[in-house]
Amino acid sequence: MKAVIFDFDYTLADSSRGIIDCVRYAFGRLGLPPATDENIRGTIGLSLTEIFRRLADPRHQALAERFGGHFKYRADQVMADRTVVFGSVSPVVEALSSRGLGLGIVSTKFGYRIRAILERDGVAEPFDVIVGGEDVDAYKPDPAGLRLALRKMNCLPSEALYVGDSVVDAETAKRAGVPFAAVLSGVTPEAAFDDYEPVAILRDLGGLLTLDPG
Repeated sequence: MKAVIFDFDYTLADSSRGIIDCVRYAFGRLGLPPATDENIRGTIGLSLTEIFRRLADPRHQALAERFGGHFKYRADQVMADRTVVFGSVSPVVEALSSRGLGLGIVSTKFGYRIRAILERDGVAEPFDVIVGGEDVDAYKPDPAGLRLALRKMNCLPSEALYVGDSVVDAETAKRAGVPFAAVLSGVTPEAAFDDYEPVAILRDLGGLLTLDPG
């Protein structure tokens, strides 16, 4: 293995407070009934278009683009302050980097926002590549972002590991031909990964340090 590539939301950080705030703000600006916190949490990691499709009444789908604009406006105000990087991230990425592994992130969240959050917490330096939603035309589970990261890291699919918390992440890895490790730090239950045959199911990121790097 040459590289470990991570999802961001619910894998490296909990941004649920920020996302809930942004969805509620956008729905309010559009005059739509608010979605529940539980339903919003279930969409974390998806594109804004898909979030709106799942949360809004079918009659309102024509408002998806305006929803995205309101969400992004609010996110620039509150997302960083309401995102908490997991405490396990710093020791894990430092240990993996010290082993000579390349580190990357592939997420639907904008890359500049991810980098700002990681820099705030002093954990950005070990990451060689960050591929965000602004870098690709198709979002997960389309493998475009993961394939772009592999190219940037000069790494074959079989030489990398993708780590994520959702079946969307698992499907992304499957389509890209990249081995997948599930981490149970989000809202997805362990049984949901059964069809994807992950190389590992981890309670937290610390479990990565026990995996065979071969």
